[in-house]
Amino acid sequence: MASPGVGAFAMIVLIGCAQQTVAQPLTPFRYEAQAQRHCPGDTVVWLDFRRGRYYLKGQSRYARGFDGSYACSNEARESGYRRSLFGLR
Repeated sequence: MASPGVGAFAMIVLIGCAQQTVAQPLTPFRYEAQAQRHCPGDTVVWLDFRRGRYYLKGQSRYARGFDGSYACSNEARESGYRRSLFGLR
């Protein structure tokens, strides 16, 4: 039978090796130009907070609705928003 010290050591190793995932903060913007300045190398998307989706420029629901905001596409994806296929041209 293993000694209590071995079990405690194993527990410490497991806790020390566990990586914590930290959610990236999502920065919503009121205006498209603000979002573009925040992420110049990324695509600006329109977030639909209610549906949990984002729309690209050129889609029919881009910049429409009262419960949305502009954001960077990478931040939107990392925050759990999904790309909408609705209204692609």
